[in-house]
Amino acid sequence: QVHVVESGGGLVQAGGSLRLSCAASGRTFSRYAMGWFRQAPGKEREFVAAISWSGGSTGYADSVKGRFTISRDNAKNTVYLQMNSLKAEDTAVYYCAVKTWGTYSTQYIPLEYEYDYWGQGTQVTVSS
Repeated sequence: QVHVVESGGGLVQAGGSLRLSCAASGRTFSRYAMGWFRQAPGKEREFVAAISWSGGSTGYADSVKGRFTISRDNAKNTVYLQMNSLKAEDTAVYYCAVKTWGTYSTQYIPLEYEYDYWGQGTQVTVSS
């Protein structure tokens, strides 16, 4: 069982920044691929960013590329999502996801169904 807890959400003005954190339990955290997804009101959950288990591969949705950065600190069992130049359309609940099964892919994983553990989500609201 892996426990996933997101933090760092809040209210920010357009153009501002936030850093989300995701802490996941498990002695083999360094082997987990991790991802961030978001769900805006009335919309389906969508991919935001992901990072491979080693951190050597990262990927982003086109809508956040150049503004968001995903990183990980395996010593702290934590993944981060640095969000800069925030826009009103970034308003959503942000979810952290963990993939614990399968082989150790060297690539980031953007597919929601690949992840088997999810956090409860953290609200990000960007005012225009």
